[in-house]
Amino acid sequence: MEWFTADGYWLSRLIFQRALAVLYLIAFLAAALQFRALIGERGMLPVPALLRHTHWRAAPGLFRLHYSDRSFAVVAWTGCALALALIAGVDAHVPLWAAMLLWALPWVLYLSIVQVGQVWYGFGWESLLLETGFLAVFLGSGDTAPPVLVLWLLRWLLFRVEFGAGLIKMRGDSCWWRLTCLDFHHETQPMPGPLSWFFHRLPKPVHRVEVAANHVTQLLVPFLLFTPQPVAGTAAGLMIVTQLWLVLSGNFAWLNWLTITLALAAVDWSFIAGEPPAQSAPPLWYEVVVIAVTALILALSYRPARNLVSRRQVMNRSFDPLHLVNAYGAFGSISRVRLEVVVEGTAEPVIHEGTRWQEYGFRGKPGDPRRLPRQFAPYHLRLDWMMWFAALSPAYARSWFGPFVERLLENDRDTLRLLRHNPFPDTPPVHVRARVYRYRFTTWRELRETGSWWHRDHVREFMRPVSLAGTKGAQH
Repeated sequence: MEWFTADGYWLSRLIFQRALAVLYLIAFLAAALQFRALIGERGMLPVPALLRHTHWRAAPGLFRLHYSDRSFAVVAWTGCALALALIAGVDAHVPLWAAMLLWALPWVLYLSIVQVGQVWYGFGWESLLLETGFLAVFLGSGDTAPPVLVLWLLRWLLFRVEFGAGLIKMRGDSCWWRLTCLDFHHETQPMPGPLSWFFHRLPKPVHRVEVAANHVTQLLVPFLLFTPQPVAGTAAGLMIVTQLWLVLSGNFAWLNWLTITLALAAVDWSFIAGEPPAQSAPPLWYEVVVIAVTALILALSYRPARNLVSRRQVMNRSFDPLHLVNAYGAFGSISRVRLEVVVEGTAEPVIHEGTRWQEYGFRGKPGDPRRLPRQFAPYHLRLDWMMWFAALSPAYARSWFGPFVERLLENDRDTLRLLRHNPFPDTPPVHVRARVYRYRFTTWRELRETGSWWHRDHVREFMRPVSLAGTKGAQH
């Protein structure tokens, strides 16, 4: 079938595949380095407890067969090894079926991780990585030209990511209509980056332009993805520029980079690639598989597509247990005030008015007012992100905050590795408490006079002081 392949997109596929492999590597690396404290056998939300109380049909994966911290480590580090092989282009030097298997393996491994990740893996970019990774299995490689159907499915995914995000804003916070959301967002976003302070201090007319440009890119430009080139490629380029702006202004794990990766696949790079290399006709079995997968994706797209046009649109929702086709969106509402949970400990056995409390330092979330936020994305600091949600409402932390504090009282090595600073390196604290502070970016004048990027004021208690014996009964 001559219509089946798009010879000129061989470089688009190559760029997409290598970029996706890099993101796979980062995702598996984050899983390998963080899982013991979060979901390990002695983690805050242990996987064995989850498996005892859930059915495999709701979340199928390898760990339904067996779970141990060692098996999880094997899965995560195997994923890293496979990602490195794909970055190196091993898939281009093996038969088509073997290349598809090389791309299927990391998808299966990461799906298994997400299925047991609980709240730590409840972010939209987990499903986005899985959906993108599934489609990548059928893109082919080597001397076989990329199939047109899969290229269109990638554009359909990119459309849903951008258009879903645009619609949720229009249906959500009124500040998106008034073009004022960025008066607050750079300051109150989950994890600011090193340039967020400067973005926040831009003149308000610039913020209005930012919001208006976002609306155009998310509500109008996505439709151009389905037009002929070079219009489709130009639309993808506009999305890439918008995503790079977000990369500079904050830390959103690999969400922006994965969106950029999808957009790269929609660009026709033939103007710099020249003539495509010699490519053989795809085998019949491959054509049958791609057509069948396309039919499956289109059938599963019904509920996500209906969600897009629904007045009750939901964001970041999976409609099937394998995360094959999902709903996306972000920041339907914007916080006006930044609240942070500050965790402190003391070595004093008796608490009194003069008790000296020492603050734990997190890697990404704001803490020390004098510390400039760091750039971590596309790496994902899961505990730091959940601490932001905890500050919004204690309900977000009800399942894991008590175990987190308990491990601080034990000086648990795996938990402390998630933190930047442990004020009790030799012996554990006797008591730990948590308090809520209101944070705001300092002004230019305050920055010059104090050297502080943040100003903070105590708001309320989050958790009363507890000792090791009392953590299980701690009330937020």
